[in-house]
Amino acid sequence: MKKKQHIPPYTTLYRLSSWMFFSLIIFTFMGASPYPDRIVLTWAGDPAHSQAVTWRTDRSVTQAMAQIGIAQDNGDEIKAEEKVAITTPLHSDSDGAVNYHSVNFEDLAPATTYAYRVGDGKQWTEWFHFKTAALEAVPFSFLYFGDAQRDIKKNWSRVFRQAFRHASDAAFTLHAGDLINRAENDEQWGEWFNAPGWVNAVIPVIATPGNHEYVSEQDTRRLSSFWQPQFTFPQNGPEGVKESCYYIDFQGARIISLNSNEKQEEQKQWLEEVLSHNPQRWTIVTFHHPIFSPAVHRDNKELRNLWKPIFEKYHVDLVLTGHDHTYARTHAEETAYVVSVSGSKFYKLNKQPWMNRSGVETQLYQVVRIDADVLTFETYTATGILFDKFELKKQEDGK
Repeated sequence: MKKKQHIPPYTTLYRLSSWMFFSLIIFTFMGASPYPDRIVLTWAGDPAHSQAVTWRTDRSVTQAMAQIGIAQDNGDEIKAEEKVAITTPLHSDSDGAVNYHSVNFEDLAPATTYAYRVGDGKQWTEWFHFKTAALEAVPFSFLYFGDAQRDIKKNWSRVFRQAFRHASDAAFTLHAGDLINRAENDEQWGEWFNAPGWVNAVIPVIATPGNHEYVSEQDTRRLSSFWQPQFTFPQNGPEGVKESCYYIDFQGARIISLNSNEKQEEQKQWLEEVLSHNPQRWTIVTFHHPIFSPAVHRDNKELRNLWKPIFEKYHVDLVLTGHDHTYARTHAEETAYVVSVSGSKFYKLNKQPWMNRSGVETQLYQVVRIDADVLTFETYTATGILFDKFELKKQEDGK
């Protein structure tokens, strides 16, 4: 009888540890594949009649497509149309050559739940659901996040997941810039997409770029090469900042993204036009650099002088920003200005008279609800504790 070989416990542990280590290495650095990943819903047009979706594959997928149909209680009864995707090649130093694919579903029915999936005709994702916006101003909510930026997998993922557990009925998520720390770092973008996971595929994203979405090259700065391939935003902004400066009308609210990193003067003229022809009851503006800076040694005086008078002239209700890695807001009179942070990078607070509420070294998320003439704004900590709350109530004159 063959004698059983004795393997010392430490040898078994070493082999197991080695296997786990190399598996982790493979998992961490595994790039794109033919199977779709980083699926994200956005809007490129009217949310009541359209829905955009973007995803990533490796370069082997040159003919990507999506299928869509009205959602059914029996998934096998979905009658799907097929749409061919627009493909954008991208090469990054960390992930190599990949393809980003996008489809803008159009001619959809308002207030209707649709099912969609993406693939190459052979490999398909599971069916995802989304609901188009209503034509009228029915109540809705959304989630607002300040800078995620650093330690995204480690620390920001829990904030997003707590926020989704809290307000899973949110119509969209809004991100006020500095989604990541290094504009061209594919691994950080991967962490940002992995934190929400499948939620990005069922709840649309509205995002504005921060300074960390920009790359410095000699004497110029440019927006990350990842931004436009991986987000399909409206093209209704000024030349040179399309898909970073844009607006979306959703159920009685006009949501405006401004790009505070560049072409601020050009955006001022565009903003005046967009606000002067605004039929929506509520107006919400987001950009990265605060009008009122709560952090020590920070002040955006030129931006404040340029844009603030327009906000007040047209009774903008809410301005949502990031950048200063603290929490602060003005008194809830006329325009309410908010600075928040959802990640774990923090700055020191410069306490000032304009602050009605402030906080430091706390990861936060915000739930914003609009119901007829009342906007309710709530800020929560990463563990779901209420940190701040106020209401805005519309008057007859629109103020």
